This record gives sequence, C-alpha cells and structure tokens, in this order.
Amino acid sequence: MNYSIVSRYIGMALFLNAIFMLISAMVSAMNGYDASFSPLMMSAIITFVCGAFPLIFVSSKYEINIKEGFVIVVFAWIFSCIFGMLPYILYGGEFSIANAWYESVSGYTTTGATILQNVEGIPKGLHFWRASTHWLGGVGVVLFMLLILPTVGSFRMKISKMEISDLSKENFRYKARQTIAIITTVYVGLTFLETILLMFGGMSLFEAIIHSFSTIATGGFSTRNLSVKAFDSFYIELIIMVFMLLSGLHFGLLFSAVSGRSKQLFKSPIVRLYLGLILLGGFMVSLNLYFSGVYEVFSTCLRHGYFQVISCGTATGFASEDSSVWPGFSILVITYFTLSCACSGSTTGGIKIDRIWIFFRSVKAQIVRQLHPNAIVSIKVGNNALEPDIVHSVNLFIALYLFIVFAVAMLLSLMGVGLTEAISGSIANMANCGPGFGALGSLGNYSSIPDMGKFLLGVEMLLGRLEIYPLILVLSVNRWR
Repeated sequence: MNYSIVSRYIGMALFLNAIFMLISAMVSAMNGYDASFSPLMMSAIITFVCGAFPLIFVSSKYEINIKEGFVIVVFAWIFSCIFGMLPYILYGGEFSIANAWYESVSGYTTTGATILQNVEGIPKGLHFWRASTHWLGGVGVVLFMLLILPTVGSFRMKISKMEISDLSKENFRYKARQTIAIITTVYVGLTFLETILLMFGGMSLFEAIIHSFSTIATGGFSTRNLSVKAFDSFYIELIIMVFMLLSGLHFGLLFSAVSGRSKQLFKSPIVRLYLGLILLGGFMVSLNLYFSGVYEVFSTCLRHGYFQVISCGTATGFASEDSSVWPGFSILVITYFTLSCACSGSTTGGIKIDRIWIFFRSVKAQIVRQLHPNAIVSIKVGNNALEPDIVHSVNLFIALYLFIVFAVAMLLSLMGVGLTEAISGSIANMANCGPGFGALGSLGNYSSIPDMGKFLLGVEMLLGRLEIYPLILVLSVNRWR
C-alpha cells in the first residue's frame, strides 16, 4: 500500500471542498459578512492547507492498484465529511461535535436529515455550505475531482469504476472520462435549468440555488423550517417534483435521450418500472388520503400524495406536508419507496429499482426451475442477459442491506429511541432519504437522537451512499492478498 499516493488523491478531494468553503464565505460576505464568514474562511484555509500538503510533497508519477483505489474512494468520502464538520463546529450554536458530524455526513451523502430545530436561524453562508455538501456529494466527491484532473491514465478508469455502481455501468457505453463528463454535464445542466424555473415561481436567486442543489442531488436540505411547504406554491412543488423525477433517472440514459443519440429512455424496463411504480404509488396514497378524510378535496390529495411519494421515492426528502400523521397505509407505501428509491446511475440512494427488478425476476426464475428442474432460465434486463454472479450479488446485497437496517434500528432502540423513530430513522438514513416518522417526520428533525445514535447513523449513511461493500473492503484491507 503506497500511503503517499493515497494521501495525494485524498488531498485533491479536500482541495475541492476548500474551494466550495471559500465560495460559501463569499456568499456570506455578499450578505453583510454574516456570522458564518469567519468559520467558513477558517475552515477553507485549514482544509486547503491539509489538502495542498500532500499535493506539494508527493509525486503523481505512481500507478495505483485496486487496493489503493478503494482506499482513495472511501477515505475521500470520510475525510470530506470530517473536514465538512469544521464550518459547523466553528460556527457553534446547535452544532456540537455529534451534531456537526451528523449534519456533515447527511449533506455529503445527500440524506438531507438535519439536527437543526431552527433551520431559518442560521446565516446564508452556512445555508450555502450545507447545500454545497449536497451538490458535491450528489455527483460524488471523487467523480467531481476526476473531472477537473488532468489526464492521469489508468487512475481515472480505476476510480470511476469504483465510484459508479456496477448496475449503472451497464448503460454507460463510453470511456471513463466521457462517462464522468456526461454525469457532470447532466448534473450541472439540470441544476441551472431548475434554478431559473424556481425563480419564475417567486423564489429569490439564493433560495432557488439552494433548492436546486438539493433537488438535483436528491438531498433535501431547505432554507425553511417547513421545507417546501413553507412556500405554499403548487408551481414550485410541481417544478421540484419534475426535477426530482429526472434526478432519479439514469444520467447516461437521460443524456442520450436529451442529446438525441438514443431513443431508448422509455424502452428501458427499469425506467418504465420506476415511473410506473411512482404513478401507482402516488395514486394509491392519494386515494387513501381522500377516503381517510385527511383532505376534503381530491386534487389536494393528489398534490401532496404524489409530492411525498416522489420525494421519498427519489430519496430527496423534501416535504409539502407532514406525512408522519397520515394513515398507516400511506406510511407503509412511502416506506417502501424510501427503501427501493430510483435508478442506478442517478443521485438517489436506497436499494435501487434495478435491484428490485432483478430480485423479482430471479424469484420468477426460481419458480420456473422448481416446476422444470432441467430448464435453463436466464434473467434479462431489456435485451441483456445477466450473469448468474450478478444476480447472486444483487440478492445478497438486498439481504445485507435489510440486515444493516434492522441491526441499526435495534441499536437505536437500545439507546432509548422510540420504536417508530428507530425503525423509520434507520430506513431513512440507510436509504439516504432523510425523513422518517414520528419525531423524525418530514417536518421534524433528528435533534432528539442521542449523540452515539447520531454517530451510528452517520456510519449508516456512508454505508448506504457507498453501497456497503467498498467501506467493508477498506476496513479489511490489511487482509487482502
């Protein structure tokens, strides 16, 4: 293990974070040098120095191996989260060390859950920093870093393969650099377009940028205590719903469709399943709200039912209403969407709809084998037959994912967290969605969770964002042969 070269590339990730801290400090300066200016400037300087040190003293003329690649990816995330705590700790207020850790990890992993009881009480510079952690984490700290690097040969190829989910690679028919550029082009383009449209809806430029950062990253940090509900605007909710749906699509397919290179977007069975389930789930919740008497007008039920289903189904976590007080059926439907989320190759968390598709296809194949023991049954996604190893790894991932959710919920309950909060909080943090139910509902926060619980949930968020295996592999790196 060449620790010097590892530190060099982690330093690049820190350098990128320092740039966004500096931009956040500039936002603070433009708003009268609010209370976040000094914390952000000090954080930028500290992060810049720590990131620049290995860049100066470590040569870039080394080839990395697979072990070093995994360590770079995982520790780029971990150190980004640690240094991302600095603006919060130096600012003070509600930000203890545990709270700063939770808020930082929640930002980078695009979970969007917060410990803040008064979101509107923090200065604009800190608001921008919170949103920046979403935006960096959504596209991936490592992918963003690779985009701005000069050509580094096989390094870019190795790291991009580790950062991009195995499932999402199936729809990227480009070289590593092209793949990274495509992801970032779609990401920046969607952010810019949504910002303009939200301004037409009456948002200020600042709030439009913050909510666009959160939407495209499928994060959920807002500038308001009541999230999107505070604007009480159907137009704003509609724009955010559309862009949440787009951000849940595979960016490679979306790029091909927009650029006119392919007309396969709606021919993909995964995309059809994703959109079909959203349509069905939103309608079922809306009907449940109407017949339960939550809202008297059916159009209002449709408005809030679809918003919450799309918000949780894309792991964004914005709220137009407090869904934690809705009927049990609606809560169960929303919980399913929180677990499954959207497509691989997007910015969402969760198990991913691709894996749900493969799981049910493998169940169907197993039933056929039971009836016809000698039959050879292949599992396909579209026209592509999947290797048995991929199907096995998908089913194993789902089992491990649910086990971690259950284990974390048990540990939270041992810490005195209520059952509803423990289970829904574990699901929401593992899925990088944010809102749970009860005190952790869509209009609530995580301030009531014990400090040890916040550290635990931070680790769970990282496991969900990195899709479990990279973090486990790095923890056992010394046993690799």
